[in-house]
Amino acid sequence: MTERLPDSDFVDLVRPFTGSVAEMRPTERGFMSDVLVLIDGDLGRFFVKGVRNRAGGRRDSLVRERLINDSVRSVSPRLCWHTENDRWMALGFEQVEGRPGRFEPGSPDLPAVLDLLSRVQEIPLPALVEDWHETRWDAFAADEAEAQLFRGDSLIHGDVAPGNFLVGAEGSWAVDWSWPTRGAGFIDPSSLVLQLIAAGHTPEAAEDLVSPCPGWAKSDPQGIDAFARANLRMFRHRAERFPEQTWLRAMEATAQAWVDHRRA
Repeated sequence: MTERLPDSDFVDLVRPFTGSVAEMRPTERGFMSDVLVLIDGDLGRFFVKGVRNRAGGRRDSLVRERLINDSVRSVSPRLCWHTENDRWMALGFEQVEGRPGRFEPGSPDLPAVLDLLSRVQEIPLPALVEDWHETRWDAFAADEAEAQLFRGDSLIHGDVAPGNFLVGAEGSWAVDWSWPTRGAGFIDPSSLVLQLIAAGHTPEAAEDLVSPCPGWAKSDPQGIDAFARANLRMFRHRAERFPEQTWLRAMEATAQAWVDHRRA
């Protein structure tokens, strides 16, 4: 659970980079961080992410997000500073004026979201990502041959969702690069297809919208088919494991609709 406001130890840690804090506001964007706050200080305005400084996935994700920032600044807010002590690790990004993209049919945000996804796909694979192979869907592939279809040489954001695609009057940004990987170019566009169906688009309309994306247009349809089936197995498994989280059952139905469309 994200803390609403950080403790004094965290504030002391970031103060050399923010200066005296005039205002600190919590934000609910993101799930992999212990602290998410907007800080206005003497030294600037920052979006600050923090995690407990202990070994494991959350710390590793913040390290990856720090390392990838130089490579994705054309589509993402700039990382201004990073710091840590025995208890905390923190990243300070420039604040941008944007809101979560709206994915429903007729949304005025769709052109900006699709343009942003295409710009992400045009980023050359950074050298530091070469060994970060995409494996998150492997356990839900039918076999190793299908899992191999998810391999590739594209930079993958891996968490395409409205809260991570911000749209503003001055631009749009892909945020929360917590687990960038190297994989097949269809993974991010296919993830957007699922989100679009969940937002009310038909599967056919969702695929038409993402069809100009480079990673989709150049991909083997068999890989997309395998990815659609893997997502169905994934959401079914998670919905059965966590029945109280009703959104998982809704995403299972979304994935089923997409698989049915691909089979037809």
